[in-house]
Amino acid sequence: QVQLVESGGGSVQAGGSLRLSCAASVSFEYNYCMAWFRQAPGKEREGVAFIVSDGSTNYATSVKDRFTVSKDNAKNTLVLQMNNLKPEDTGMYYCAAKNCYRAQYDYWGQGTQVTVSS
Repeated sequence: QVQLVESGGGSVQAGGSLRLSCAASVSFEYNYCMAWFRQAPGKEREGVAFIVSDGSTNYATSVKDRFTVSKDNAKNTLVLQMNNLKPEDTGMYYCAAKNCYRAQYDYWGQGTQVTVSS
């Protein structure tokens, strides 16, 4: 069973930055794909940043060039650096993990709230 614990959320004004972290109970070195999702009130959950076992990344169009996802294999930590935040980035942010051969993410953190004011 993989356990994920997010931290680093908070409130910031538009244009500001936040850094989210996700501590995992397993090593990232063994074929785990990781991602950050977010869910705004009244909206469906959406994937914003993805990173696979070899370190390759992919981003939602809405956050590309503003968000950066990275992982520290030695510390089993996933990080999301968010710059130039916008009010529409407000939501609950979740860390997720799966074995890369699976289609769905099986493991989820409890979420951390990000609020961006204009």
